[in-house]
Amino acid sequence: MAIRVAHVGTGNVGGLALAELITNPQFELTGVCVSTPEKVGKDAGELCGVGLDAGFKEGRVTGIAAVNDLDAIVAAKPDCVVYCAMGDTRLPDAMADVMRILAAGINVVGSSPGLLQYPWGVMPDKYIARVEDAAQQGHSSIFISGVDPGFANDLIPFALAGTCQRIEQVRCMEIADYASYDGAEVMSYMGFGRPLDDVPMLLQPGVLTFAWGTAIRQLAAGLGVEVDEITQSIQREPAPEDFDIAVGRVAKGTQAALQFEIRGMSQGHPAIVIEHITRLRPDLRPDWPQPAAGGGSYRVEITGEPSYAVDIVPTSRRGDHNHAAIVGAAGRIVNAIPAVIAAPPGIATTLSLPLVTGKGLYTPTDLVAT
Repeated sequence: MAIRVAHVGTGNVGGLALAELITNPQFELTGVCVSTPEKVGKDAGELCGVGLDAGFKEGRVTGIAAVNDLDAIVAAKPDCVVYCAMGDTRLPDAMADVMRILAAGINVVGSSPGLLQYPWGVMPDKYIARVEDAAQQGHSSIFISGVDPGFANDLIPFALAGTCQRIEQVRCMEIADYASYDGAEVMSYMGFGRPLDDVPMLLQPGVLTFAWGTAIRQLAAGLGVEVDEITQSIQREPAPEDFDIAVGRVAKGTQAALQFEIRGMSQGHPAIVIEHITRLRPDLRPDWPQPAAGGGSYRVEITGEPSYAVDIVPTSRRGDHNHAAIVGAAGRIVNAIPAVIAAPPGIATTLSLPLVTGKGLYTPTDLVAT
């Protein structure tokens, strides 16, 4: 019997997750909720490009029309809701949404609220308790993930660390050109195209530590590391001239490259480090680390015995490195649905879930859309 799922949010990650829910026979779609008025009433397939796309030669209409009503989604009583609504800039609303869904007895997987990837040691205990109470009330579970924070700094480093005799440091890096990324809200949130004396939300004091603290704390818990404090550092680089990117014009002197580190310190030593190097042009700050190939890659470096330096280069038949990474985030979320439904009530994490292998996703080459 197919798993009954509903979907909330059809942005960059959400649209790709929705396409997988529609095209994978493991799932039966019960509803779609959107926040943009222009999307209300549109068929779910149209919202995510599943029609003449995705290998369906004669097109596909789901018969599921998008609504702007979370009550309608909950009333259909799906087994799971895939929650991909924006959480970074509307954290209280996103938290309220998922608690409402959990209390109704519906499991949740999603890309937000990101703090629920591993909230212990990051969020105040009283807020964690509210989520856990809602899950206990509904006998439901929630799993939040992504790519970074997400599988690039939990699933992959844990797999490598499991082969080591000892570990001195784990460093997880995202090195990417974001010129093709079309998420205007996220780009502004990161400060791109904004004056250097204008400090965006992500770069406000303590926000990086808060946002990536989930990754630091989960790695620390899995590796048995006592993290005494989390520190951060930031470097910003201005545009040398005006130029255009996917979300618009970047004016000379505004932010065009960004490097930051979040460090989990143990007895004065940076035991766990998350580093991002984000450019809008490949020629900016050539002294910073470069991607392994193409416009972007993820790198996991373990210093220990043995030591590792592993580059992960996402590619896609349908887009560039930015698109491929988002496909990976959506896949990680959707593929976890059966395990999350089977999990005990509460907040599930990479540490508590069984390994999700993607079983049943193999498609013969002649059926794969190009």
